[in-house]
Amino acid sequence: MRHWLEGWRRQRLLRQLADPALAFVLDPAPPDEWVSLDCETTGLDVRRDHIVSIGAVRIQGQRILTSQRLELLVRPPHGVSADSVRIHQLRERDLAQGLPVQDAVLQLLHFIGSRPLVGYYLEFDLAMINRVLRPLLGIALPQPRNEVSALYYDHKFRQLPPHRQQSPEIDLRFDTLMRDLGLPQSRAHDAVNDAVMAALAFIKLRQLQGAR
Repeated sequence: MRHWLEGWRRQRLLRQLADPALAFVLDPAPPDEWVSLDCETTGLDVRRDHIVSIGAVRIQGQRILTSQRLELLVRPPHGVSADSVRIHQLRERDLAQGLPVQDAVLQLLHFIGSRPLVGYYLEFDLAMINRVLRPLLGIALPQPRNEVSALYYDHKFRQLPPHRQQSPEIDLRFDTLMRDLGLPQSRAHDAVNDAVMAALAFIKLRQLQGAR
């Protein structure tokens, strides 16, 4: 039944694709592979703000394939504010030679292929990407998602005694999560480093769940 439903879903999405050349996103995923991704943006409004950089790295089993990573600067349609520069350290002159966002998102799509996605608060990144991608692809990114904060929440929740599970208080901040998992943190705050950090957390949480 599950395979039938997956096949039906794939056929339905294939009919919605704007470009048949992009049908590879609906192929069976390579076994035991994922792509961890992160975006830097001009702000947190998914309707009005813009992507300024995209970082992604492939994961295979328990390994992060840092030689297979994607780092893209994106030229926004408007200038970047001082507040956003303080966060991602990307100035207008840094982005002047960046890619148009449509080209960057298509490069990301080819890098991902059909691999499941990994990220920390991935919902925001995908909302920003899908706003650009949907008119090009005809659909939103269809790959399964692995949210690191949700995996960490489940891990911590299982450790709580029953009386505390009724109203759990679990700190999901990324610094807390990484420190609690005993993982190193990069001081560099950019999209590809954030993608690598999320990949590290994902691998560690899978190990704690007993995945091989």
